[in-house]
Amino acid sequence: MKAIVRSSYGSPDVLELRDIDMPVVKDDEVLVRVRAASLNQADLDYLYGKPLLTKMGTGLRGPKNQGLGLDASGVVEAVGKDVTAFQPGDEV
Repeated sequence: MKAIVRSSYGSPDVLELRDIDMPVVKDDEVLVRVRAASLNQADLDYLYGKPLLTKMGTGLRGPKNQGLGLDASGVVEAVGKDVTAFQPGDEV
């Protein structure tokens, strides 16, 4: 699958489109194929790694999680065995 990822803090120039492995859905998780996403102030703080307090929770030397973004919509691709509120094909 394709994803926008980054391996360091910085401007939008650090963002890259890459092929990544499909995540394994845990028992209580939902995998969503994202159709639309937004960036808000929290996402920008996370992208730039500022203020310093942000880095204390997300990684001092670089981001622990290469993904970016808190808000998205799309279609459910897969659900874990304990998920009952959603099923593949649901729009979320």
